Amino acid sequence: MNSRRQFLIRAPLGLLAAAAACRGEHQSAAVPPPAAPPPGSPSTFNAAPEVGPVVSPATFAEAEKLVQVTLTAGERDMAAANWRQSMAALLERRVGPRTVALDATVAPATRWNPVFSQQPAGPVRDRFVRSRSDGALLPATDDEIAFSSVMQLSRWIERKQLTSARLTSIYLERLQRFDPKLHCVITLTRDLALAQAKAADQEISAGKYRGPLHGIPWGGKDLLDTAGIPTTYGAEPFRNRVPTADAAVVQRLHEAGAVLVAKLSLGALALNDIWFGGQTMNPWLLEEGSSGSSAGPGAATGAGLVGFAIGSETGGSIVSPSMRCGVNGLRPTYGRVPRTGAMTLCWSLDKLGPMTRSVEDTMLVLHAITGPDDGDVSSVPSRFDFDGTGSVAGLRVGYFPAWMKESPATDVDRAALEAVRTVGMVPVEVNIPDWPYDSLNLILFSEAAAAFEELTLTGKANQLKAQVPDAWPNQFREARFLSAVDFVQADRLRRRVAIEMARVFSQVDLLLVPSLRDEMLTITNFTGHPSLTMRAGFVNVSQARSDWAPDPHHPLPTFSPPRRVPHGVTLIGRLFDEGTLGRAGLALERAFGVVGERPPGF
Repeated sequence: MNSRRQFLIRAPLGLLAAAAACRGEHQSAAVPPPAAPPPGSPSTFNAAPEVGPVVSPATFAEAEKLVQVTLTAGERDMAAANWRQSMAALLERRVGPRTVALDATVAPATRWNPVFSQQPAGPVRDRFVRSRSDGALLPATDDEIAFSSVMQLSRWIERKQLTSARLTSIYLERLQRFDPKLHCVITLTRDLALAQAKAADQEISAGKYRGPLHGIPWGGKDLLDTAGIPTTYGAEPFRNRVPTADAAVVQRLHEAGAVLVAKLSLGALALNDIWFGGQTMNPWLLEEGSSGSSAGPGAATGAGLVGFAIGSETGGSIVSPSMRCGVNGLRPTYGRVPRTGAMTLCWSLDKLGPMTRSVEDTMLVLHAITGPDDGDVSSVPSRFDFDGTGSVAGLRVGYFPAWMKESPATDVDRAALEAVRTVGMVPVEVNIPDWPYDSLNLILFSEAAAAFEELTLTGKANQLKAQVPDAWPNQFREARFLSAVDFVQADRLRRRVAIEMARVFSQVDLLLVPSLRDEMLTITNFTGHPSLTMRAGFVNVSQARSDWAPDPHHPLPTFSPPRRVPHGVTLIGRLFDEGTLGRAGLALERAFGVVGERPPGF
């Protein structure tokens, strides 16, 4: 790097040369090189050798429109004259000559920690108490067995009334029979499943029962690495990707004795519900997509094709398909479940969690996958306190009065608030500032574009099936022009929002919100709070719903008479307090009385 002295020497010589050229004077000798600076001269900014393409004041005038700042004519002149010396070199990591490749497993040096020093970091003890068994008999038909909860299935397997081999065969057959309607399976793992089921039955017969997930078939969103089995991210450029090791969550479920029957679909690179095999459909309404990006886990769980599934969420990808497909989706506290071996979309936002057919099932699965892993620098030690027999009397449930009166809230949401009172919990009005919470998504788009930089710069993003303006290829390209300064400011706003949420949770034990209320989806994903989305009733729809922006050239199907579909509400919990979410959810699930209804035709 040039020193200040070098810059001061070179600048006057350059001016002299320019003046001579203007006078038409002929220089017979080259300008002598600047003298070496004396020892101890400091380095300086803005005096590096010029690199990169030439820019002009007009370049900055156009760029100002992208970042919404305004420079004067003189400021543009100065920036254009100096950019190649001051800023262009900062891009050398990417444009060379000394490029450095950054694998997605390399997390940023800065980490989001949702817990403030003055906050409790969750329960004070570890405890897991299942609800009492009702002694239900094994159903007479395979279809009835398939729709049973993990809680019930595990009791039958533990009592040896049902073998894992039979249960696995039921789900494998249903996956093959119904996938042509739903397009929810990317890879059927038949051989592995049958081998794991056989091993589970042998262990259980020998008295080695590993716990509630032993012998239970499950499906994983196809962004979880599976050794020797394709993990495609639902995206064309990764169709032939075969990992050599299991993701941490996959390994933990193997250790729990669960049986992997399928890698399930996701919207390409975890966006919406279109992947290279088509669009995953909603089992309750086959004319509409299942929502995303945990599209396959939502559809397969809702249709009774797996015992449970693992999904992921960055900005709504567990909540939305759980709503659409009528299942229970648990988005854990950021940092509770390790993401080692899972596709990175956004280091400071990605979360893995269970999708099931009953509230208690989410707790059973979370208990098996919780805890830190060395491969995920953001995973942390945490306690898990769940009592399926505990009382909910007196729990304070916060709600936003205005939100309950306007879209997207429905009569189901308002009835859920009344059910809170019915089961003995106490509704409490809460509020938050009217801030531009969507501004936080600058962080999401920046991190996502960084995670898939190579895909964008090589043009491989053009291979993705969805190429509309609101799909990743366009958004990755646009994100290159977001301001780094605004990124830092968004990060600071994130802290302000987290402080506000800490204030809210000093007043209540949990929140009840309309599941798709944009502000709360954004806020709680960025603050890291856990959520439980659960079916609370049914609504009628006259038009198919979509995650994608409206396209007048491809209108969505309409229905007359309207179609009946499930509708869910979402509970938001304190950081690392999923146990309270589960306890409250169990009470509400019983009050709602709709968990047992199945999608027609499945």
